[in-house]
Amino acid sequence: MARSTLPIAVVVVTHFSGEVLRACLESVPEATEHDVRIVVVDNATTDDSVRTVVERLPHVVFHETGENLGYGKAVNYAVDRLGPEYEWILVTNPDTVFLPGSIDALYQAATTDAGIGSIGPRILDSDGTIYPSARALPSLGTGIGHALLAHVWPGNPWSRRYRQSRAVETLEHGSMTAGWLSGACVMVRRTAFEQIGGFDERYFMYFEDVQLGDSLGRLGWTNVYLADAVVSHLGGHSTRLASARMLAVHHRSAYLYLAQKYGAWYQAPVRAAVRVGLGARVALMRLRPHR
Repeated sequence: MARSTLPIAVVVVTHFSGEVLRACLESVPEATEHDVRIVVVDNATTDDSVRTVVERLPHVVFHETGENLGYGKAVNYAVDRLGPEYEWILVTNPDTVFLPGSIDALYQAATTDAGIGSIGPRILDSDGTIYPSARALPSLGTGIGHALLAHVWPGNPWSRRYRQSRAVETLEHGSMTAGWLSGACVMVRRTAFEQIGGFDERYFMYFEDVQLGDSLGRLGWTNVYLADAVVSHLGGHSTRLASARMLAVHHRSAYLYLAQKYGAWYQAPVRAAVRVGLGARVALMRLRPHR
């Protein structure tokens, strides 16, 4: 019997991701009883690793950008080239693997509530622990507290409040709302995505998912975490060899987000405090570079 088609486009952004991409793409058919569109956007991989994987899977649409656009801009690139029949955009990292039924669970939950703007699954790290993928929007206090102390005091109250770790870890079934959902795997309603202008392309990498959740919430959309849909995530495969550079990128994005949030002229001291806090984080991480 032919499989019916869901109005979902799975968008995968790659950058030297050939070693993990195949497992991701091959997990999609097991995650749904229906057909979905799969789109791979490659951000300037200079070897043949990604192309070799995609060429073995003729149903996958492949775009080569010719340059590293950054994560959010590459997703926008893919969405701009989709037909109007795709109502949901499932953005996922190339080092994720969908567990059986996970895409169907996301779609079923998403379509029961017209107010859902984005919905994300339970994400398991490579060791099987639950990643806190549904978080509160960072405020000045939680943002700086988490930035300063997460690596030297992981259980500090600011990080716990920001990560909502206990709420995520104890929710075995059902759903909960969140300020934002991890861009490692999140499904976004296309009308909502286009209403906010897609991912904010000022964020090259990091915090584009925070900004997405914030923007959706400001327009009345809900961000929902669904514990019944599960994916596994290796994490950081394309950035782990360049941690110092990625830390700088992360800090630029963190400052951009908080500077936008506290952008009034009279909040200049707040923005200065953010800069000082991020600088202190670098100093602390040099003392303890790894958790």
